[in-house]
Amino acid sequence: MEFTIPTFVWTIINFLVLLGILSYFLFKPVNEIINKRNKEIADNIKKAEEDRKRAQELKSENEKEYKLAKEEGKSLVEDYKEKAEKVSQEIVSEARREAELILERARKEIEREREKSEYEVKIKTVDLAIELSKKALEESIDEAKHRELIGDFIAKVGN
Repeated sequence: MEFTIPTFVWTIINFLVLLGILSYFLFKPVNEIINKRNKEIADNIKKAEEDRKRAQELKSENEKEYKLAKEEGKSLVEDYKEKAEKVSQEIVSEARREAELILERARKEIEREREKSEYEVKIKTVDLAIELSKKALEESIDEAKHRELIGDFIAKVGN
């Protein structure tokens, strides 16, 4: 291969023309596309950072609201527990009062029944004594008959 200046000059001119054509048709549009893509990436990163910050703010707000709701829930539960306890105490108190009234009525009823029974026993005793006296006066009583009448009397009083 031989080195000649005109060939060398034409090679440099061809190279510069090719470089100019490539620069105008290839490098310039490629650089624009690359710059545009870099800008999009930077915008996306900036937007992602803003979204992350906003998400962090929303998370903080949600946590505050959750804590507040939890405290309100506890407060409501405590209020309802207190109300339920009061109602329960009132019910128990009322039930005790009613039970005492029922017991008092039952005692009075038992006392009346006991008095009635005693009165009936007295009446029967008097009737039996009168009947025994009638029999005793109608018959002359020997000791065996007397014992028999007393045994009858005791048997009838036992009923």
